[in-house]
Amino acid sequence: MFDEKIDLKKFYTSFEKITQYKPIIIKIQDVFIDKSEHTLLLPTLVVESTNQHFLIQINAKDNKTTLRLFPETDPEKTIGIKTAMGLLTLSMLETFPSAKITKTNISDFIPDKK
Repeated sequence: MFDEKIDLKKFYTSFEKITQYKPIIIKIQDVFIDKSEHTLLLPTLVVESTNQHFLIQINAKDNKTTLRLFPETDPEKTIGIKTAMGLLTLSMLETFPSAKITKTNISDFIPDKK
C-alpha cells in the first residue's frame, strides 16, 4: 500500500512493459484502466515450474493506493508471483518518487531503485 492516491491515468499512459527472463520468466505487458480511472488491471505471466496467468489490480482511492492480486484469478503465491508484484511496485515508485510504501508483505521482492 502506498501513502498517497497515485494518478492511475498517468501510470497507465506511461506504463512500460516489464519483462524478466532469469531466473524466473515474468511478463507484464499490458494495462487496462476502468472508466473512473481508479482501478488498473495488469495481465501477468509467471513461468516457474508451472505457468501462471493472473491479474494484478491497482486501486487508488482517498489518500492511498493498493496493489494486490486480483481475487478472481488467485494464483499460487510463489516466489515468481511475489517477484512480479515487486517489479511492478518498483515501476510505480520510479514513476511516482514521492510515494512511500506504508504496508507490504513483499518487501523482500521489491528491487532497489536504480
